[in-house]
Amino acid sequence: MRESGRDKLEDRFNSIMGEYGPALSRLAWGYEKVTNVREELAQDIALAIWQALPHFRGECSERTFIYRIAHNRALTHICKRQPHHQPLDELAQPLEPIDPRPHPDEQVEATYRRDRLRSAIQGLPVAYRQVVMLTLEELSHAEIAEVLGITESNVAVRMNRAKKALKEAMEERL
Repeated sequence: MRESGRDKLEDRFNSIMGEYGPALSRLAWGYEKVTNVREELAQDIALAIWQALPHFRGECSERTFIYRIAHNRALTHICKRQPHHQPLDELAQPLEPIDPRPHPDEQVEATYRRDRLRSAIQGLPVAYRQVVMLTLEELSHAEIAEVLGITESNVAVRMNRAKKALKEAMEERL
């Protein structure tokens, strides 16, 4: 029996989400601190990918196509969002489960440094945050330029400025 167009589309979507799902979740984290709102953003990104997938013409890599959709949806999200408050029960929760280590002091210090870095990244202007998040996902400058619709030299400039801002933010937090 032949596979229908919708079945092929579902298979392709499931493959994409299997391959890029964790990276898309990390990308959503870069735009949203609050867990439930971040999960909504991740769902919005998945829906946007589903809706755009039939229109993919292969003019760029699939990876670039996926990240471009995700960043566009995330930008729309932050432009529309209303200020909201983080629920009190989320304030006490760490951002990631803490893995067991032999020295609790080292674990606390590592968690503190990671949280400081996350906070510094989330405090960057969106243009810098985009470049940092895509770099952390190991996209090349050319891929980042294509995703964001800017030149490679602009990517390099933004990355240098983001690094400088992160360094200053991390020094302030000491």
